[in-house]
Amino acid sequence: MTPASNWSWIVILPMLMKTIPLLSSVFLLFLSPSSARKPNFVYVMVDDAGYGDFSCFGQEKFQTPNVDRMAREGMKLTDFYSSSTVCAPSRSSLMTGHHSGRGYIRGNKEIKPEGQHPLPLKAVTIPEILKQSGYVSGMFGKWGLGAPGSEGDPMNQGFDRFYGLNCQRQSHNFYPTHVWSDRKKVMLDRKRYSHSLIADECLKFIRANKDNPFFCYVPFTIPHAAMQSPEERIAPWRKKFPEFEKVTGKYGGSVITNPVAAFASMMEHMDEDVGRILDLLEELGIDDDTLVIFTSDNGPHKEGGHKPDFFDSNGPLKGYKRDLYEGGIRVATVAWWPGKIESGSTSSHIAAGWDLLPTLCELSGTEAPADLDGVSFAPTLLGNNKNQEHRDYLYWEFHERGGKQAVRMGKWKGIRLNVRKDPNSPIELYDLSKDIGEENNIASKHPQIVEKMESAMKESHRPNPIFPFIE
Repeated sequence: MTPASNWSWIVILPMLMKTIPLLSSVFLLFLSPSSARKPNFVYVMVDDAGYGDFSCFGQEKFQTPNVDRMAREGMKLTDFYSSSTVCAPSRSSLMTGHHSGRGYIRGNKEIKPEGQHPLPLKAVTIPEILKQSGYVSGMFGKWGLGAPGSEGDPMNQGFDRFYGLNCQRQSHNFYPTHVWSDRKKVMLDRKRYSHSLIADECLKFIRANKDNPFFCYVPFTIPHAAMQSPEERIAPWRKKFPEFEKVTGKYGGSVITNPVAAFASMMEHMDEDVGRILDLLEELGIDDDTLVIFTSDNGPHKEGGHKPDFFDSNGPLKGYKRDLYEGGIRVATVAWWPGKIESGSTSSHIAAGWDLLPTLCELSGTEAPADLDGVSFAPTLLGNNKNQEHRDYLYWEFHERGGKQAVRMGKWKGIRLNVRKDPNSPIELYDLSKDIGEENNIASKHPQIVEKMESAMKESHRPNPIFPFIE
């Protein structure tokens, strides 16, 4: 070797020594199992819980330590909305990425003897899309989008595993006559608490698929009426709320004493099962590979003796289930993904349930359908706010109680009531940055904003003969 070449190695060798470890670490990063696999998704959606029904969102009469843990170790989404203000359309929009102005299902339409109006086979759902990328999908809880055996049956909509209640009407008694396991009807003795059965099957699915990318959809039936809980769990709450011991609630033939104690017990029970999901992910060593989102399908109900005002279930918000005021559609939401989502972070990014589909597509590297209303909020979750796409507005409509429309446009919220009687009824306008409780209608002061709201409402609605609205 010549002196010149010796000199070259003397110069180059230290550089290589510094570079090789860096290249090795990058190489190993791409080879490591945790980075090579696609992320898992767990979407927990409770039934009719209000914005203020969790201690990390202000609840004081009971605690939700596991949801709080998700917020502490992950992200609170303060401006996240449900897809609708009642069960079926909220779930339909979630599954398909379409808002309620052009969704297949826009209300709770019963099909006797068991089930609701079916989601059509032509609908393209989250599990069907993720299957293209090798995902296994399981659903545990309340479906409400098609009777057993119909085209809307979850087993006909892309799910590989289903356990729970197909019919939302039957799911509201927590001691049902039967549940469904895939396509099999499993008879019960009305002595087993359905929520516990559902949670156990959810955990079995996660454990069985720990080596596969999976989508686990968990629409828990708590805390919808009937206000029922196992007596051994409710007993301590009876002592805490003795003033309601003579209060009764009725729902679906069930009579419940002290529904206030029952509600607190139900929420405690549900929160514990959220903790079981997080603990299992850690036990299996897949917590770093799993995004968990916790939310609600709409605002709080007033059924079965439940007293949302006693619990301040809405927090600072106005309205309840079946309203398009904030209390009916803004829902407490947290996202948890160790190592990916910044611990203790908070986001006011405006998003809704129909944004879930494109979000999961982006995170899994799956091509999303072209005709979605949803916008991925993956950049927000991962702290990449500069790349977060922002739309002009969100839109909702609801055909019951005279017909209602609502638009969230930045800080502005527009609401139109009695649409079915008068499609041009006046629009209420609120500045949510100053008036989150929607107490001061300032429409008369901002006619240009009202005009934009009106245009948004007109361009967002599409006719649906099954759920007639303003046609």
